[in-house]
Amino acid sequence: MTMRNTMVVILATCLMAGGTQARGEHQTEQNKKEEANGANTQATATAMRNSAQDPTYKIGPQDILKIDVWKEEQLTRTVPVRPDGKITLPLLNDVQAVGLAPMELASEISEQLKKYINNPQVTVSVTEINSRRVYVTGEVMKGGAFALLPHMTVLQALSSSGGFTQFARVKNIYVLRTENGKQVKLSFNYKEAVSGRNPAQNIELQPGDVIVVP
Repeated sequence: MTMRNTMVVILATCLMAGGTQARGEHQTEQNKKEEANGANTQATATAMRNSAQDPTYKIGPQDILKIDVWKEEQLTRTVPVRPDGKITLPLLNDVQAVGLAPMELASEISEQLKKYINNPQVTVSVTEINSRRVYVTGEVMKGGAFALLPHMTVLQALSSSGGFTQFARVKNIYVLRTENGKQVKLSFNYKEAVSGRNPAQNIELQPGDVIVVP
């Protein structure tokens, strides 16, 4: 009887140890995934900040701007760019923002403020880039809108979508793009792209592009 009880205790201890190890391995794997996701998110945020600080960056609809007017706190504020491309500021009402670089917009605001303020000094910074987005839809693990980073290609955008489902027809992927008011369809063969064949199809994406994985 004592020997039987001892064997039961040993068996239970082994099962508990195995369960603990399995949970530990699962937790480690989960932590690795979370760390990878965090690293990707941080990299995206850094790239977005770098884009916003680029002096050649052109402001787009729904971007968020910080307008600083030196020694004029009542005029300093954070404003969104409306869909019509304009922002609203005290004294000036509507000011066109879309299509201008931050420095160009700062110069325009400064020029208009001269009617009310002596030697206005204006700084414009982009705090959020919401106008530059691409979209991935269809047979991918994580579809949706993604930040369009500088010089992002189709392959790079697809890598952000978490991979394909088992039903994806990766040879028949295409990009929908609007050019001169018309929608065009650009073919993309994933297998050729990853093997280095026909590299011309791995095009640089533009704001608003939609990648469809059938």
